[in-house]
Amino acid sequence: MLFRQLFDRESSTYTYLLAGEDSTECLIIDPVREQLERDLRLIRELGLKLVLAVDTHVHADHVTALGPLQDATGCATAMGVQSAAEGLSWRLQDGQRLEVAGLGLTAIYTPGHTDCSYSLRLPDRVFTGDTLLIRGSGRTDFQNGDAGQAYDSLFRKLLTLPEATLVYPAHDYDGMTVSTIGEERRCNPRLQVASREEYVALMNGLELDPPRRIDEAVPANRRLGRAA
Repeated sequence: MLFRQLFDRESSTYTYLLAGEDSTECLIIDPVREQLERDLRLIRELGLKLVLAVDTHVHADHVTALGPLQDATGCATAMGVQSAAEGLSWRLQDGQRLEVAGLGLTAIYTPGHTDCSYSLRLPDRVFTGDTLLIRGSGRTDFQNGDAGQAYDSLFRKLLTLPEATLVYPAHDYDGMTVSTIGEERRCNPRLQVASREEYVALMNGLELDPPRRIDEAVPANRRLGRAA
């Protein structure tokens, strides 16, 4: 399998480029508009055709490249069926199997950070968006976030995956690139709670500033990153 983990320094966003073994097609997860030319150049250099661009949710801290990538390559675009984004090619549903670019991914609905958050699973790894971060979890105080739903997504879905499953989040702010489900169960301070109620109280007690670009990013991302 071809796997590239790419980074946007401004927003601390990870973008993932994937292709199955011997595939001439690829897909991209959580692309950033400011990194459009970098990503297109890499796809050309690898001799691949982009067939799908996916966002795990409507991001509030950067502008997506879904629309610009579709305009440049003709690829399909996808987000969850709950997303308010316009003009998507596909709308993912919980448990949906995606056979694309020589890979078989499973969409897992993991709301809580936002009401449209999805994770994407391959047999050995899971792309968790902002739902599960390395040593953290996504905030739940905007975009119809819900700390109780976040707990359910974490403890009843993601943390039930095999412990060796690799965890690739949409962001990291400390230079961590990958973890595992087992490692996060043991070491993630947000997950050391005894109950759903305790997790809700923990998340609702956070006093966080709004994402710096939320007023720009959310409307733009509902347009798939295209200009108004």
